[in-house]
Amino acid sequence: GQPATTCHAFLGETVVLPCTATSPGELILSSSILYWQRMTSVVHFVYNGQDLLLHQDERYHGRTSLFLDQMQHGNFSLMLSNVQVNDSGLYTCIYKQTGDYLSPTQKSEIELNVSGKILLSSETGRQSQISSRSSADAPQLVTLPLSFHLLVTLGVWHL
Repeated sequence: GQPATTCHAFLGETVVLPCTATSPGELILSSSILYWQRMTSVVHFVYNGQDLLLHQDERYHGRTSLFLDQMQHGNFSLMLSNVQVNDSGLYTCIYKQTGDYLSPTQKSEIELNVSGKILLSSETGRQSQISSRSSADAPQLVTLPLSFHLLVTLGVWHL
């Protein structure tokens, strides 16, 4: 298939993971399955037009939504709110018409990179002094690319 699309987001933001079906014309949602997953976790699951969130990974509870008014036009994009650093990874969007066994299963992959904002000033005691000085002296926010963060936590950099 096509290479994965990459999405970037900052901690706490809402991100839209894009997924569109290629079927021509209107889709019949009452006979279709839409399955968003990340590795083995169920992120969002719609069966025959109904949200089935029973099997949803609890980490995603209340944080996912679809564009219901656009789904019959093939927009299966997933909105994920309050993004956390550990939401990073490869998400798979799988769509299939249930009634028509000849219809191919459509699958697309989206890589989500979440960057944490890290405050360089680790000494909280100095914060009160900093706020009274000019803003130029305030600690800068730096963005740490997630891949670096992961490599460090996994200890891969020892290799």
